[in-house]
Amino acid sequence: MRDILLNIHRKWPVQAGKYTLNLGERTYIMGILNVNPDSFSDGGEFVDIEKAAAHAKKMVEEGADIIDIGGESTRPGFVEVSEEEELRRIIPVIQRLAKEIDIPLSIDTYKANVAEKALQAGAAIINDIWGMQKDPRMAEVAAKYDVPVIIMHNQLGTEYSIDIMEEMCMFFRRSIDMGLKAGMKRENMILDPGIGFGKTAEQNVVVMARMGELNDLGCPILLGTSRKSFIGKILDVVPKERMEGTVATTVMGIIQGADIVRVHDVKENFRAAKVTDAVVRGWKSNG
Repeated sequence: MRDILLNIHRKWPVQAGKYTLNLGERTYIMGILNVNPDSFSDGGEFVDIEKAAAHAKKMVEEGADIIDIGGESTRPGFVEVSEEEELRRIIPVIQRLAKEIDIPLSIDTYKANVAEKALQAGAAIINDIWGMQKDPRMAEVAAKYDVPVIIMHNQLGTEYSIDIMEEMCMFFRRSIDMGLKAGMKRENMILDPGIGFGKTAEQNVVVMARMGELNDLGCPILLGTSRKSFIGKILDVVPKERMEGTVATTVMGIIQGADIVRVHDVKENFRAAKVTDAVVRGWKSNG
């Protein structure tokens, strides 16, 4: 069993600007920084640049390897904001954090123009909830700047004409082909099963149980379950009381091949990931 687990976690050296992410050696923690007023879990808490910067630094202290900055809520029923408004929210935060913290910044957007301006401001990773398929220029921007892209599975509605994992893999293959045709490196394409997007609570549970099947696509994997509604439905708790449920999914995800976990509660998930890594990837003593 141990050999099987070790074989799941292949080594993926990924370059994000000046930073090298040695994916596969350990689990990387992506801390969530929402600078919009209506996020499902922490909307409005960090729209002030001082609060945003302080929270980002706190997440770094707690073990974050990447800070993911989002200027538009993607919760169910969200209202799309203009590129101008999204840029107004994110660019000052990116510019400041690029100077004040020493880890890569990710821009959470599905708009190529926003992604490009964020990269010019100091971001080094694109996190696209539509897997580069909503804005046809996204793959071109990623190739131009030679940056990693989180390719998330998404769809309108929750109906699947075939097995959900088969359909998800078809979606990812389309995104991968788009990236390769645009000139992206395959190792710069990181797959995210899109927990909470285009899926019912029951479907999210199925994807969590079977996400190891994504390893066959030959790309690193990111898992983003933090405080998601399916956890709330299982535990019958509000978003800010879903930390323990999130930690459980973090552990399950790492066992099945996740290289990055995207979370609100950095300290708790960092510790859970470290213990899971000791078992799954091999324990390294601190002294």
